[in-house]
Amino acid sequence: MLEERVVARANGACELCGNTEALATYVVPSSATEDADSVILACQTCREQLSGEQDIDMNHWRCLNDAMWSQVPGVQVVAYRMLKKLSSETWAQDLLDMIYLDDAVKDWAEAGLADASREPTLDSNGTRLMPGDNVHLIKDLNVKGAGFTAKRGTPVRNISLSDNPAHIEGRVNGTRIVIIAAYTKKS
Repeated sequence: MLEERVVARANGACELCGNTEALATYVVPSSATEDADSVILACQTCREQLSGEQDIDMNHWRCLNDAMWSQVPGVQVVAYRMLKKLSSETWAQDLLDMIYLDDAVKDWAEAGLADASREPTLDSNGTRLMPGDNVHLIKDLNVKGAGFTAKRGTPVRNISLSDNPAHIEGRVNGTRIVIIAAYTKKS
């Protein structure tokens, strides 16, 4: 069975961070095949952050320093994609500069990333926003469901881009919210 082969290959540990608890298989998206190379064994923390159920903890992903050298194509693909997401961090950019992927594996890894030719996310001045940028609000925003108003001038650090180029995501008053990019100015 596929799951048994993956568990045996991983020696009962997460193939990304080495954790030995709450393990399950994770099918790497955009794979051309459905074999052991396209499935990895991952802990609950890694799976939840990969699927977007949990915010990305940048320090957790420092484990990619070791994982990116795996001989398993699925692990290489996940490592590459996470390093791309975290590329605003200098350590992640350094690892991206070192990683080596065969052409077929790199094509697979790139296929799972957001389309680079999509419309850019722009602030109120037309400045392109990138993941990890810092912005501040240029108008008061009533945060629906959270019961507070985000005041003009409030800094929002380490933003994330959403699928909609008109929106960004960030933390305000400890709450992760979606913000219209046109209501922000890059710091």
